[in-house]
Amino acid sequence: MSREVQFEIPVAMMVEKAVQPSVEKERSVVKAVRLEMHYRMGRVTVPALRGVDLEVLEGEFLSITGSSGSGKSTLLHIIGGLLSPTGGKIFVRGEEMTSLSDSRKTQLRRREIGFVFQRFNLFPTLSVEENLKLAERIHSGGSPRHAGNGALRKELLGLLGLDGKSGRRPRELSGGEQQRVALARAVMNRPAILLADEPTGNLDSSNSELVLRMLQKLNRELGQTVVMITHDADAAAYSTRMVHMKDGRIENDTALDR
Repeated sequence: MSREVQFEIPVAMMVEKAVQPSVEKERSVVKAVRLEMHYRMGRVTVPALRGVDLEVLEGEFLSITGSSGSGKSTLLHIIGGLLSPTGGKIFVRGEEMTSLSDSRKTQLRRREIGFVFQRFNLFPTLSVEENLKLAERIHSGGSPRHAGNGALRKELLGLLGLDGKSGRRPRELSGGEQQRVALARAVMNRPAILLADEPTGNLDSSNSELVLRMLQKLNRELGQTVVMITHDADAAAYSTRMVHMKDGRIENDTALDR
């Protein structure tokens, strides 16, 4: 697949990026220290992660690859605060997530982390624009008075080829269109890190390339930190760095020449 990008980043996002305070170069966004994860299956304990150390720097686009059962999904879900590890620590923006209460963890996740899942997870009774508005409202703490950013919503939908579909519900969209809405929702509030869980797993090749190009463009132009798990070598080639996992451990960690 070609990795040339033809998209334009929305002006509203470029302005927002420009007014952000400067950050220390190569600042750590995520740091995993000796992560362990064990699942109980009856009387048997199954190890999913075996002492994983990983650091993700601001502005990286990291792909985590590996076969089914390698531990990549477990690692992503721990980074996102959806699972608690059996052992070790995970830091997001320097804050140790493993020591937080459930409410504090929810606040950190809402503030710093965006998710894109394989199954889209859009609210079926809400329109495209209403799904985006809901993401803005959640980010603001649930305030019903939060108006959001209508200009940014419009530009994002245009960028993703969804012009004229803001009033449609998910069932009225193709799978590729739904994933693009999910991506717009995930980046609406400029999270510190975007976690993508097999984002092209349910898409055909054309829509897969579109989503991967968008992820790459967000990373290149806005410095959006992205961590994506995938089993597809072509998808991983869009990233700046690739980690390969096997049997709950990191087997290879490679910088990619783009």
